[in-house]
Amino acid sequence: MDYVAALLPPVVMAVAFTCLIVTMIKSQGGANKSKEDAAVDAALARTESSGVSGASVSPAQKSAAHGA
Repeated sequence: MDYVAALLPPVVMAVAFTCLIVTMIKSQGGANKSKEDAAVDAALARTESSGVSGASVSPAQKSAAHGA
């Protein structure tokens, strides 16, 4: 029975990790994509309008935030 106790935690973690990845993939695109893009745009607009020093956002960072 020691082998069951040894194998159970890795199997549980593998199943949990697989469920997490499947959930992340399913939540991409569709109606959620427009909500996520709007949230990123709003956060970038707040950062740019606040004038906080050191918070400059390059075009590369903007495209990375949008997943392009």
